[in-house]
Amino acid sequence: MAKSKSNKAAGMPAGAPPRVELRRIVIAGKEYPCRITMGAMLRFKRATGHDVSKLDSGNIEELLTFVHCCIASACNVDRIEFGMTVEEMADNLEPDALNAFYDGISSPVAGEADPEKKTAAPA
Repeated sequence: MAKSKSNKAAGMPAGAPPRVELRRIVIAGKEYPCRITMGAMLRFKRATGHDVSKLDSGNIEELLTFVHCCIASACNVDRIEFGMTVEEMADNLEPDALNAFYDGISSPVAGEADPEKKTAAPA
């Protein structure tokens, strides 16, 4: 369910590609944007000392840190205040919301090709 914002509505210059809002997440009853961005990846590396490509899916602290980085980055871009620490976010985050985030990033977005589905080349 990706939706595009117009550049004007997103506060972006005309001619820039539209920003796609991939996810929103509810924490303590408030909805926040949550997108994977270069800024989120940079925040994650600074917080953990390694790239997001090395994220250990069995490590709950890393999973929560990455979500926190995605929310902090998206909120920064959208000019939404997000002052929670990782621990404060975790205290207020329902497990279903965390699962929905990770389920959403592992499935293709509407309109994108599923990398698992290969189509045969015409003969």
